[in-house]
Parts: sequence; C-alpha cells; structure tokens
Amino acid sequence: MAKNLTKRDEDYSKWYNELVIKADLAENSGVRGCMVIKPYGYSIWERMQAELDRKFKETGHQNAYFPLFIPKSYFSKEASHVDGFAKECAVVTHYRLKDDGKGGVIVDPDAKLEEELIVRPTSETIIWDTYRKWIQSYRDLPLLINQWANVVRWEMRTRLFLRTAEFLWQEGHTAHATEQEAIVEAELMLDIYAEFAENYMAMPVIKGLKTESERFAGALETYCIEALMQDGKALQAGTSHFLGQNFAKAFDVKFAAKDGKLDHVWATSWGVSTRLMGALIMTHSDDKGLVLPPNLAPDQVVIVPIYRGEEQLEEINVVANELMKSLRSQGIRVKYDNRDTHKPGWKFNEYELKGVPVRIAIGPKDLENGTVELARRDTFEKQFVSKDVVVETVVGLMDEIQEKLYNKAKDYRTENTTEVSSYDEFKEVLEAKGGFILAHWDGTIETEDKIKNETKATIRCIPLDVKKEEGTCMVTGKPSKNLVLFAKAY
Repeated sequence: MAKNLTKRDEDYSKWYNELVIKADLAENSGVRGCMVIKPYGYSIWERMQAELDRKFKETGHQNAYFPLFIPKSYFSKEASHVDGFAKECAVVTHYRLKDDGKGGVIVDPDAKLEEELIVRPTSETIIWDTYRKWIQSYRDLPLLINQWANVVRWEMRTRLFLRTAEFLWQEGHTAHATEQEAIVEAELMLDIYAEFAENYMAMPVIKGLKTESERFAGALETYCIEALMQDGKALQAGTSHFLGQNFAKAFDVKFAAKDGKLDHVWATSWGVSTRLMGALIMTHSDDKGLVLPPNLAPDQVVIVPIYRGEEQLEEINVVANELMKSLRSQGIRVKYDNRDTHKPGWKFNEYELKGVPVRIAIGPKDLENGTVELARRDTFEKQFVSKDVVVETVVGLMDEIQEKLYNKAKDYRTENTTEVSSYDEFKEVLEAKGGFILAHWDGTIETEDKIKNETKATIRCIPLDVKKEEGTCMVTGKPSKNLVLFAKAY
C-alpha cells in the first residue's frame, strides 16, 4: 500500500496532517473539530501520562475528578476568567429530546435548564467552589490535587492534536497558606514539565514568563515552556500559573492560620495536553514518517523474520522468541511481527512510518552466521551484530538514540535563534529564516500588539535564564530591561 508522505519542505502543514493519519495516530471524527485518537496514538499518550503522573505523585500530588459541567454563574465570579473563556464555551441549555413525529428527534422546548451549564473549558471555578468545603484550617494545606480529564474549547479552525474542540489533558489545582509557597509550587511544576519534555520527549524547551496580555485568564503570573518546531514556528508545550488569591476570594476559600486569623488561600494551576503529541511529531519526524524517542515509543524494537517456507520460519521463531525474552528482561519493549499477511519490505516501511526506534531483521543467513541485522530509525544506519551481544547493543542504542534526538533538536534551535536590535532586522529575519528571535521590547501592550498585528509574531516568553541586559526597544527606542523571545507560533 502506498504511504508516501508529502515532503516537509514542499508543504509542512500537509506533511503533518498526512503523517498523523498514515501513522495511525488519530483521525477526524463525525463531530466537527473533534478527533478520534487511535490505539497507536493513544499508547504514546498513555506513556506520557504515566510518566507525568509518576512525577506528580512523587511530589505529593493526588488525583481526583471533578464534574464536566459547570454552572454558568460560577464563571461570573472571576471577571478576567470569564473574559478569557467566554468566546470558547460550549453551553448546555436543555436536558431532554423528544420525538418530532416524523421519525426523528428535536430538543424538547419544555426541558430548558433553569441555569445553563458550561462544558468545562478548564476547571478552576468548579474546583474552587469545592475547595471552599475542603479547606478550613492551615492543617488542610497545602492541598495538592491533579485531574486527568477532557475539556472543550470551541475552535473554528482545528488541526489534529494541535488544536481541537475537545482534547485530553491534566490540570493541577493547588492551595497554599502563603504567597511564597504557591510561587514555589508553580515553579516546581514548570521544572517538572521541562524535565519531562527534555528527558522523555527529547525536546529542548525554554522556560519563561508570559507577558501580561498572554497570561492565563485570572492568573497573576504564567510560567511556560516553549519549543521550536522544524518549520521554525514555536509551540507552547506547557503552562503553570500563579493565581494569587483571585479564585480564593471569588469563591470565599479561607483558612484559619496558626494564630487564629482568617485569610484567603494562595493558588496555582498547571497543565499539559494532547498538544504534546503534535510537539513530539513536529520536533523529530522526517519525510519517511514518525521518529519516536525510545523513552516514549510504544515498541522500542520490532523483530521482522525474513524466510521462505514454514521450516525456515520455525527456526527463526526459536531465535526471535529467545531474543524477545532476553530484551524484555532488560526492560525493552519489543514486538515480533511474524504475520504472513505482509512481506518483510512492507513491514520495514510500516515500522519506519510508525517511528519504531530499532528494527531487527533475522533471515536464513543470520541463522547460519549467528547474527541479526540492526537498523536505526533516526539515522537509517544498519549493522550486523552477533547474537551474543545483540541485547547489550540494543540496550545501549536506546540511550544513544534518545540523546542524539535531543541534541539534533537542540542544535536546530541554536541555529534558528537570532538576536536582533532593530525592527527592520526583526522583520527580515522573521520572513527569511523564522525561528526564535531575541529582541528588546519596551514592556507595553501597545508595542506588543503592534508587532503582532504587523508581523503575526508574538512574544513567546520572557526567558527565565536570559541575563538582565539594559537596552532599547527595537520598535519604539524606549528603555528595555531584558531581551524577550519572539516567534510565529501554533
């Protein structure tokens, strides 16, 4: 079957859409703007989920679940929050259908809800209404809760994984006795996201602060990790928000301190979503298909037999099954594809498309020579390896491939990060090269909006590790305290 992809340099967007579908990751559903995540795609998400969940629990967080529906009145309690999400909300107005008398159904006009329900775009409001009942004293703090859930944000222009009306995510919501404790929590979660992105996704990220206009609705500070995709566009890969006391005051969540005084708690929220799947694809994949880092690959190794006749297959099966057992004992996720429905060449192409890090082929000559053929997905290098050292070699390759993918992505980011001093230079680099651009900005929303409207580039973040460096804004010439990171973005 033909699975040739559009080349990235011909049409990057088309390449991405084709890859998601042809690699069996996801497909569009019968509901406009919503996707079906197929088993192979979901298995990658499950690996992401499992690792993040482990990290959350290691740092003292617990999982809980809150309702999908949120009373409309809850949104009016925090003004900036409702402003931020009002245009994306799906609203439930009725609770019953009835027969239309023509073999179909209609909404029953007599079944109107007294108060409309919002399908959660995020859960701050319903969670803080609940926390009011859970928190009375300093003994109840800190409250560290995470939820794995789906959310709905009504998007008109969608793309699989990157922007869909419904998507999967986790959202953490924590309550603290002091401002400093909440800030430490928000920064801790940012570090967890960055460590996960770099060590598991092999995706280098820049940690930073969002500008006031780009902050989460209702936050005093939004921390983020920003990654650079192969087409020179940025992708926000995770956010962590310091919410101050805004939601605690809106929902009257108070606690009695050790001295008996009542005070509102301090809050954070933080989350990553199935958007990480899009980031993973666009960071590493090539014109042949997916390239998966071993730490997240559902199958790290696939074994393919090459044979003629049942007798040869039976001999290869013995060797392959022993090899599988040995690899699994070393923690390697391995699959043996001895189906007779497809030829080896078809299987090679299939697993190349699906990004399996290492392929092992075993044929009659390998049986004679006591070898197997190893092929790497990241570099396409092949080598014949003795059966005696194949397990050791594969285990070593897992770390080597993981590191190589990270370094390749980091080198790309370095090559495509440019510092500019003038607005003309900024526009020239943005048009000719793209990527991340470091430039001085005067700190005003007016200048930020001007740049966005004229170039479609946004301030991705104020990098946390950038040195404080006095300068002048590239647009207005006004004083600037440090460089900020610009890019066109998804």
